[in-house]
Amino acid sequence: MTVMPDSWIRRMALEHNMIEPFVDAQKREGVISYGVSSYGYDARVSREFKIFTNVNSATVDPKDFKESSFVDREADVCIIPPNSFALARTVEYFRVPRDVLVICLGKSTYARCGIIVNVTPLEPEWEGHVTLEFSNTTPLPAKIYADEGASQFLFLKGDGPPDVSYADRAGKYMGQRGITVPKL
Repeated sequence: MTVMPDSWIRRMALEHNMIEPFVDAQKREGVISYGVSSYGYDARVSREFKIFTNVNSATVDPKDFKESSFVDREADVCIIPPNSFALARTVEYFRVPRDVLVICLGKSTYARCGIIVNVTPLEPEWEGHVTLEFSNTTPLPAKIYADEGASQFLFLKGDGPPDVSYADRAGKYMGQRGITVPKL
């Protein structure tokens, strides 16, 4: 697999709508950076947040997840309680080519504050808004800034297309819009 450079990312975004909206430069004056970088794309977090709460004393169960475990907020800033997490989504909508696997890593600005961003790989031919999970590993409240950089996506091109893509198997998170909670 080869990590794809900015020229490929730019071409795929502009000619094939791989990333919409696409920012064709690294924006960083007074904000957490976002846009195309040398070997990746720094996506922004939207203004939509689902903040985890345990007011109902629920058990976290990936097979039977209760939406009541979240408080929904739409804001320019999200405050994540200590030792808790929030779900959000990217501003950008991604369309992954059939011969590409996308890996997401958190931004160092957040990591240096004890805020971890987790996203599973974007499989070949997956598309949608990416659901982001922000974990606040600190004993203090933590801020996430909407419309600013949240995570970096790296595009790994395979030696050839897979026999079966995410679209071929009708993956359960295909075409998601907004924040998507666990599904079984």
